[in-house]
Amino acid sequence: MKPKLMYQELKVPAEEPASELPMNEIEAWKAAEKKARWVLLVLILAVVGFGALMTQLFLWEYGDLHLFGPNQRPAPCYDPCEAVLVESIPEGLDFPNASMGNPSTSQAWLGLLAGAHSSLDIASFYWTLTNNDTHTQEPSAQQGEEVLRQLQTLAPQGVKVRITVSKPNGPQPQADLQALLQSGAQVRMVDMQKLTHGVLHTKFWVVDQTHFYIGSANMDWRSLTQVKELGVVMYNCSCLARDLTKIFEAYWYLGQAGSSIPSTWPRPYDTRYNQETPMEICLNGTPALAYLACTPTTVSQWPHPRSEGPAQRGGQCPEFHLRCCHELPAHHGVLSPSQWPAIDDGLRRAAYERGVKVRLLISCWGHSEPSMRAFLLSLAALRDNHTHSDIQVKLFVVPADEAQARIPYARVNHNKYMVTERATYIGTSNWSGSYFTETAGTSLLVTQNGRGGLRSQLEAVFLRDWDSPYSHDLDTSADSVGNACRLL
Repeated sequence: MKPKLMYQELKVPAEEPASELPMNEIEAWKAAEKKARWVLLVLILAVVGFGALMTQLFLWEYGDLHLFGPNQRPAPCYDPCEAVLVESIPEGLDFPNASMGNPSTSQAWLGLLAGAHSSLDIASFYWTLTNNDTHTQEPSAQQGEEVLRQLQTLAPQGVKVRITVSKPNGPQPQADLQALLQSGAQVRMVDMQKLTHGVLHTKFWVVDQTHFYIGSANMDWRSLTQVKELGVVMYNCSCLARDLTKIFEAYWYLGQAGSSIPSTWPRPYDTRYNQETPMEICLNGTPALAYLACTPTTVSQWPHPRSEGPAQRGGQCPEFHLRCCHELPAHHGVLSPSQWPAIDDGLRRAAYERGVKVRLLISCWGHSEPSMRAFLLSLAALRDNHTHSDIQVKLFVVPADEAQARIPYARVNHNKYMVTERATYIGTSNWSGSYFTETAGTSLLVTQNGRGGLRSQLEAVFLRDWDSPYSHDLDTSADSVGNACRLL
């Protein structure tokens, strides 16, 4: 709707009356020359302006890709990128033999907020950062409430805050977003249900186009104290941060009223970095290759590389560990159920054809899809002396006491990552069909040689959890975990 504006008539100075005295020829010539100079100046400015406009339109349409030949790699990034793994460990979950001490998600978020100077972009699924949102009276909600308080202080300080959130299909608390709007933040809801029959499931922050967080944690107080989460914060890495901002800008565009997915995205949304030409960065003092990928894959013209299943990438390695909340080789979308074997087939081929050692640590809680057990048993059955395949599957169960069990949609491992002997994948999508074909998600993929850096940190997290008392074989008695796991 166009705003109602009051227009004022443009007041043009009245022309002076023509002189009644005739000018001599010299005066006439000088006047004509002066007029010609002005005409020439105006013409030059018009040509320059038109050229600048055409250049801008050309760059908008074609970006800066024309600066590189078809086989030329983009220039490396010289930012001193620092990656730090961050975790949310549910209250009461102890790892007595673990020596690592990764920062908490809430510490990382509050640190990013404290360091924001010019801009903060947040892509999110939903917002429930307070007890009021969940109709609870939990002391552990204080961390989420503090995050919300700090968020509300940014816009008044001159920080441009933009938020994209999935448009809910039903009743959903909106108090947090209303409070942020009142503080000066900008919010757009993305109707992924209309666009792709999915949701905006991604979770990332970009601060000053220099630092960013990407991981499994929702904008939910439970994601800070009652749900097991994992993510990564990248500091001083503007090359990747600007690339992630392009994904946010795509969400921001789709959040406009009446928007639709463009048949072709303008080049400013595009990226030069993908699996074939990853970004060369210095990560924690070590050379690394990195790129960002996004879903859904059904949007064939999506401006960033599409993530069709991380197992396909890891399947070329001699060993890899997978950790996710949900692994199901099926499609449970708006259409009738159908098989979606991309990840399942990749795991089987890796183990059987190339002898890759695969370990899957799958979350189990009261809301797990029951059919998942049959598929996991099928994968585990490949571990046999005759096939020489080595696929091991365990279930990770977060225990809950009586009070914790009353917290809705909590006490679950929500991690979504993969680690090989060279590569790391940290994402926001569960590993079942609709999350890759309908739902919007984002992932960071990093490859490093050697045994150090981000890869080693992530492997240590996996092995800590794999060897913990919260990890259970598929044949574990259901009585040992009570009602906390639906797959035993």
